[in-house]
Amino acid sequence: MRLVIVRHGDPDYEIDSLTPTGWKEAELAADRISKMEVKEFYVSPLGRARDTASCTLKKMNRTAVVCEWLKEFSPTIQRPDVKEERKVSWDWLPQDWTGVPEFYDSNLWAEHEVMKEGHVREEYDKVCRSLDELLALHGYQREGNYYRVMQPNTDTLVFFCHFGVECVLLSHLLHVSPMILWHGLCAAPASVTTVYTEERREGIASFRIQAFGDISHLYAAGEEPSFSARFCECYRNADERHD
Repeated sequence: MRLVIVRHGDPDYEIDSLTPTGWKEAELAADRISKMEVKEFYVSPLGRARDTASCTLKKMNRTAVVCEWLKEFSPTIQRPDVKEERKVSWDWLPQDWTGVPEFYDSNLWAEHEVMKEGHVREEYDKVCRSLDELLALHGYQREGNYYRVMQPNTDTLVFFCHFGVECVLLSHLLHVSPMILWHGLCAAPASVTTVYTEERREGIASFRIQAFGDISHLYAAGEEPSFSARFCECYRNADERHD
C-alpha cells in the first residue's frame, strides 16, 4: 500500500483558503496526482486543504472523505519564551527544545510539563488512533510498532492536509518523536510525500518514506516554491518570516 500526503497550497489564513499562487500550486499538484491510480481520497475539513484537493478531485471526477482528524494539529501551549500568549504546541525555538533530551524520545516527548499542560499527548493519540483505524479498513492492522497484513494490496491512498499533522502521521508510522520531524523537516506548500509498505516477511509490514515534501511538479512547470513553509534563512533578512 502507498500513502501520498499532499500539503495544501500557499495559504491565505485570513479566509482559510489559498492565495493566487496557492491555487496555481494546487493545479500543478492536480496534474501530478491525476496520473495516479488512486483508491481513495481523504481531506482535512479546513478550507485551504479542501480547496487544494478540489483541483485534483475535479480533474479526476472524484470525491474525498472529509476527516476531522486530518485538520492542522493545533493544541496550544505556554511556550517558554512567550509568556503573553499561547502558541501552537510544535513551534518552539531551537535553543529551547533541543535542550530537552526527552523531546528526542518517541515515548517521552509529550511528558514535558509544558506538553502535559497543553494535553498534547491526548490530541496526538487521537490522530494516531484514527490513522490506524483507517489503515485497518484498508487491510493493515497496527501491532506494536509494525502492521499485521490482513489484506495485502498495492492501493494508493491520497491525503490532503497540513504540515503539523503530516508530521504526526509520519512520526506514528515510523515510531519517532514528532518534535524531530516538526523541526527538522520542511514541507513546502503543495508538496507531496510518498510512503509505502514493505512486507519482507509474509504478514508483517512497515512503512518507509520514499520521498518527503517533493516539489518536482512545481519546478517542472517553472514555479518557484512558496516561502510560507519556512523561516528566515538569515536573521538579517527582514522580508522573511522570523516568527
